Amino acid sequence: MPKLIKHDAVIDDGWSTLAEGATLADIPAAGPVLVPLALWKAERDALIARGDVGVVLQPTDEPADLAADVAHLHVIAIAFPKFGDGRGFSSARLLRDRYGYTGELRAIGDVFRDQFFFMRECGFDALAVRSDRDAEAELAGLRMFDRTYAHSVRHARPWFRERTGHA
Repeated sequence: MPKLIKHDAVIDDGWSTLAEGATLADIPAAGPVLVPLALWKAERDALIARGDVGVVLQPTDEPADLAADVAHLHVIAIAFPKFGDGRGFSSARLLRDRYGYTGELRAIGDVFRDQFFFMRECGFDALAVRSDRDAEAELAGLRMFDRTYAHSVRHARPWFRERTGHA
């Protein structure tokens, strides 16, 4: 079973992920599923009725397309198809800060352990570990740093403000 890093632990990932171009017929009869944004937009009401559905956002997708639906989504997965594409960091901040998403925000794709600490600062709380990587070694990436200098989703007060005591 695929592995997921969530809340500083390695767990089994019980969610299946549908590929781009999937239809309602492709959804398994049971179990939680992540669907592409296009399918969500086309079949929103049926998917909300199902209940155990999340959405996958690609780098070219607009987080604003989910603004009215964040209360219905248990998981939003943001895809990182290649290492150098950082648009997912911005999508995470928008979902958390602007659209008020409080559910699981998951990074999927070409994510390396040294990125996950900063992903958490942007609002991610889960990382789908690629099958070619050791989940425990990836978890060690969360311990590489203990604080960032700037404010973040996790730390509203910048570190330099805490150090100097200024508001």
